[in-house]
Amino acid sequence: DEALAMEQNVLRMLDSMINTTEDPEIKELIREHKLDTEKQIDRMQRRLDAHGASPSTVREAAGIAQALMKSVFDMARAEKVGRNARDAYATEHLEIAAYQLLERIASRAGDEETAVAARESRAEEEAMAAKLESKWDRFAELSLQEAGVAV
Repeated sequence: DEALAMEQNVLRMLDSMINTTEDPEIKELIREHKLDTEKQIDRMQRRLDAHGASPSTVREAAGIAQALMKSVFDMARAEKVGRNARDAYATEHLEIAAYQLLERIASRAGDEETAVAARESRAEEEAMAAKLESKWDRFAELSLQEAGVAV
């Protein structure tokens, strides 16, 4: 349920990032990742269902609160592009770590289906981290433009 709560929180943060991103190329990248995140939520929900478990409402509520706070801060803060990029990149690596751990726990517990689901989600997170990494120069350029510096 931790992976599910994490992805639900990320989904809300992605919505906030979409709303505060003006660059069409970057906005499309975030929208693409939102689709991946929705698949990951479904994947983790199916694994919970297979075990007769349900997501933690406390974790979900905490995630909602965190995402709402980020949304408010995103709207108010300067340098949205650079900070959104930094936050997205850090979040991808947090998700990668979470899926690495879930995969190993599931494998050791004999739950190969959950291990496969974790591996699939991790691969999607690694792909998004690589896409973000390839855009650092663009993020820097947009950050400078946002600050009124001619590029």
